[in-house]
Amino acid sequence: MAYGLARRELRPRVPLRPGEGDRHHLTSLEGLAALSLDALSSVAYGPEAIVLVLITAGTSALTATLPVTLVIAALLAVLVVSYGQVIAVHPDGGGAYAVAKKDIGPTVSLLAAASLVVDYVLTVTVSLAAGAASLASAFPSLDSYLLEICLAGLVLLTAVNLRGVAESARVLMLPTVLFIVSILGIVVLGLLRTHPAAVVGSAQPVHATEALGVFVLLKAFSSGCSALTGVEAIANGVPSFREPRVRRAQRTELMLGALLGLMLIGLAVLIRRDHVAPRGGVTVLAQLTAGSYGTGWPYYATNLIVTLALAFAANTSFGGLPVLMSLLARDHRLPHLFGLRTERPVYRWGVVALGLLAALLLIAVDADTHRMIPLFAIGVFIGFTISQIGLVRHWAAERPPGWVRRALLNGLGAVLTAVAGLVLLTTKFLEGAWVVVVAIPLLMLLFARVQRYYTAVGRELGLGEVPPPPRVTDSLVIVPVGEVSKLTQLALTAAGALGHEVVAVAVHGNPARARALKESWDRWDPGVRLDVIDSPQRSLVQPIVEYVTRAAEGGRQIAVLIPEVEPRHRRYQILQNQRGLLLAAALRARTDVVVCVVPYRLSL
Repeated sequence: MAYGLARRELRPRVPLRPGEGDRHHLTSLEGLAALSLDALSSVAYGPEAIVLVLITAGTSALTATLPVTLVIAALLAVLVVSYGQVIAVHPDGGGAYAVAKKDIGPTVSLLAAASLVVDYVLTVTVSLAAGAASLASAFPSLDSYLLEICLAGLVLLTAVNLRGVAESARVLMLPTVLFIVSILGIVVLGLLRTHPAAVVGSAQPVHATEALGVFVLLKAFSSGCSALTGVEAIANGVPSFREPRVRRAQRTELMLGALLGLMLIGLAVLIRRDHVAPRGGVTVLAQLTAGSYGTGWPYYATNLIVTLALAFAANTSFGGLPVLMSLLARDHRLPHLFGLRTERPVYRWGVVALGLLAALLLIAVDADTHRMIPLFAIGVFIGFTISQIGLVRHWAAERPPGWVRRALLNGLGAVLTAVAGLVLLTTKFLEGAWVVVVAIPLLMLLFARVQRYYTAVGRELGLGEVPPPPRVTDSLVIVPVGEVSKLTQLALTAAGALGHEVVAVAVHGNPARARALKESWDRWDPGVRLDVIDSPQRSLVQPIVEYVTRAAEGGRQIAVLIPEVEPRHRRYQILQNQRGLLLAAALRARTDVVVCVVPYRLSL
């Protein structure tokens, strides 16, 4: 006997559609590509943000780039360890929102959710706008089409993510690897050289406007912390990983922290050693690229790879925000349709909503990166701080072994992120950060109003209560018909299975056609009464609605069964009349009867 054959026959293999099965969830490496490119690509603007602040105190202040970066790297380490703990405590995803809801309170959880929504939408728009601007720098003829380029990239990312995050991870694997190799190559080759291989850009005069003091260092620290955006995305997207999800997500978080920290510190060392100051027409990263690779083809290839990475960094939000929106829907703080997941698995409505919100913002600011940068990091710092405070309260309440050490670590992280967020908010308030101050409370109000609505609906429906026994009454099934046909026979057969009494109703404006229908009905004799309504105006919907309304008087249970012809091919759907759908919509809007549609499927 061939053991095992019977077992396989009992469990036949069913072909899986794209996105089905555990293999279409993320591995650790795929998670790094799908959820970490936002954080990794921030090295393109994080070190430059530090330099732009320090240069206001003169070129000598650029030596502080490395100490500031080391503090940011220390904060990165704290955040990576912290979010590893968040992943273990909240494996269903949600990040700061899940922590705040469990360990702090409902109001703070609304603040966390609103800040994360703002951050995710801005991640998409800033990444796409920065990528389009970089592309236009290489090809100046595209400068007048930045918005169109951003919208085209947004449509592409939305379409890819509607097929599932695993598919998008495979698309992003190559750009992520190329970006990491390119940046690490800049660091390694730059450190091996005794001086820069080439200098690009035009020199700019430097005028010191401030003294290097605590406030300038705080501004440089908070601006440089923009390199930390995206660190939380893995904790928000844990359900997207394969089993064991927690271990894979934690491993991905550690890989992200190690790579990002190494790249930030390496670039800061080069900036300090080579005294890299802002120059006209190029970025700081482009200067470092030229210093390591020269100005040959590796220089142009690296700039194109950076552009591609910035564009694809937007994919992080498509992995995190739909999961967050599904959690909000589960908590009755967003419409429940955001909690619907397809078999791919994809929270399709969350993906679509993110695409629409990002498109509206891009159109509103005309894809101008500089108008969105001041808004970018504030939302994520709010989330960072809430996560740290929530974990401190969690350890204090649970008191597991070593809880004091963990609480001190998270407390330090909360202080650092809170300081960075406050400095960023105060220094960037008039540059556009006020928009976030307005948007976050409005989102919190939206979540609260949706939750209040669902609470009122649950109270009115008596959810959680034992209702009285159902009433058993005689029922009447009304079937609108046009003429005697197989469609009519199907509808009457179905109606007979639904109620005690069935009546067919026809509306005719032509007396001759009405008499012909009655004669055909009498010859057929289906055992069902036929009522013909005269309609000189040739209106179909209004007479039947009035007939149903009269029949429902007295509290009798009424059901209306509407037969509909459904072609096999969708291209023929427009050739069918839509009167049945119009009648169903009118009955649902103007009566309380049960409305059913029975399809007659054609072979065409």
